[in-house]
Amino acid sequence: MKYTITILTIITLLSCSGAKSTTASPLNKKDQVEAKIDKTTHHKVDTVISINNDAIIKTRETKPANTFNHTSWDTLLQKYVSNKGNVNYKAFKSNRKALTHYINYLGEHMPQNSWTKEEKLAYWINAYNAMTIDLILRYYPINSIKDINKPWEQRFWKLGEKWYNLNEIEHQILRKMNEPRIHFAIVCASFSCPKLQNEAFIPSNIDEQLTNATKDFLSDSERNDISKDHIKLSKIFQWFAKDFKQAGTLINFLNQYSEITISDKAKKNFKDYNWNLNE
Repeated sequence: MKYTITILTIITLLSCSGAKSTTASPLNKKDQVEAKIDKTTHHKVDTVISINNDAIIKTRETKPANTFNHTSWDTLLQKYVSNKGNVNYKAFKSNRKALTHYINYLGEHMPQNSWTKEEKLAYWINAYNAMTIDLILRYYPINSIKDINKPWEQRFWKLGEKWYNLNEIEHQILRKMNEPRIHFAIVCASFSCPKLQNEAFIPSNIDEQLTNATKDFLSDSERNDISKDHIKLSKIFQWFAKDFKQAGTLINFLNQYSEITISDKAKKNFKDYNWNLNE
């Protein structure tokens, strides 16, 4: 990694034949420390210069800033999504330019190999939800996402050099990250889906956010009925059963997040799915 070091004070040591070298005066505090931002890496670097006959240069690299800033998406969610996850699509549509700007920003800053799993999860979950909202706004007013022809196959969004659809992000990217809780974070704009969180997912807090989203969904009696000996679950647990059995049975997974301990012998069936728009 290359750093640009700007030395504000140039010390010239003059020496004459047969004469003693002069001693440089110490640099003042202002000259000793200068903070620089490397434009290539976006890392903050403090350059410390001290003089004791010879120049000694020390550098300290601080932790990089967040790889991607989701603040603009967070602002939109807080403005147009209720605590219950209902979306004010009519008002959202009046400010669609801000959403388009965020999606374009996503496209200009694709995940890199150096990103952590948490950073990639936050990026793709937020991208999926933002694109789902954008899809609805393109056709609104509608009663259901299913009023749109093949909604999950529409390639309206360019990220990097590629046009993406929702199916690809969900099945080819997010599900392959071996994190089953993503199913309670990504939203299909429908009543029976998990609620759309009115905050952006962020890398530093995503584990807690995913846990809370999972617990909220399981405790919502309109989407899941849970008792010790009988469970009536969302069809999400039927459609993506394999994802919830990575470390045991479905009951094992549910008991990690349910307020009620479910028996291994509990009877199981699934609720009808309500595709009405989540507004």
